[in-house]
Amino acid sequence: MKESKSYPIQIFMAGDSYDAREFCQYYCDKEGLCVTVTPTSYVYTNDSEGGFIVGLINYPRFPKNPDELFLIAQLLGYKLREYMNQESFSIQTPDKTYWYSWRKEDN
Repeated sequence: MKESKSYPIQIFMAGDSYDAREFCQYYCDKEGLCVTVTPTSYVYTNDSEGGFIVGLINYPRFPKNPDELFLIAQLLGYKLREYMNQESFSIQTPDKTYWYSWRKEDN
């Protein structure tokens, strides 16, 4: 049995979850990574849309420190955003949520 300090990270993004899963499969094969891809719905004032959540954990077989995991999540988020043609995404860690936007009105 192995254990590591828990540090789950989630990437939240709009778009088709099947396309996200396909990209994550490609990315994980290339980079040596394991993630979850869960379809979800975003419901907000006057609208809603489909999306997905990509989950990363501190897998005890290949443990990482929180900074390493966060960097992996950021890089995956950037690549996934480009592939999915999205203008924003969020990364949630146990202690903070980060929002990344490429919309002109948000900068």
